Amino acid sequence: MAFKVAAGGKRGSRGKHKVGAEINVTPLVDVMLVLLVIFMATAPMLSAGVPVDIPESQAGAIHEDDQGPIEVSLTGTGQIYVGETPVSRERLLELLSAMTRDNPDRRIFLRADKTLNYGEVMATLGALNAAGFG
Repeated sequence: MAFKVAAGGKRGSRGKHKVGAEINVTPLVDVMLVLLVIFMATAPMLSAGVPVDIPESQAGAIHEDDQGPIEVSLTGTGQIYVGETPVSRERLLELLSAMTRDNPDRRIFLRADKTLNYGEVMATLGALNAAGFG
């Protein structure tokens, strides 16, 4: 850092002296430019990596179905919904079998209200599992 001392008048006098402090930013700019050049030179080396010859795949691309997962919802009153359609407990498995006929791997999400009895949720889950939806 460079300091400027304004001296006026006699030596050793304790009058009004102004001490001016200025920061010389030239060395700071020089260091920043050197760092910028170093980073610009080393950045392409970081992304190059090790050259690897990757084999071609014989499999086709994975296509996602337009059909999403089937949502089975159990309300607090014990009513069952498939999507937004109310369904009786007896007709649930029949409807799910029809919906998964074309795509047997289609996922089924079971959602249950927190106030519902645990046994009712497990009975529904067990029925789905026994019917092959597990």
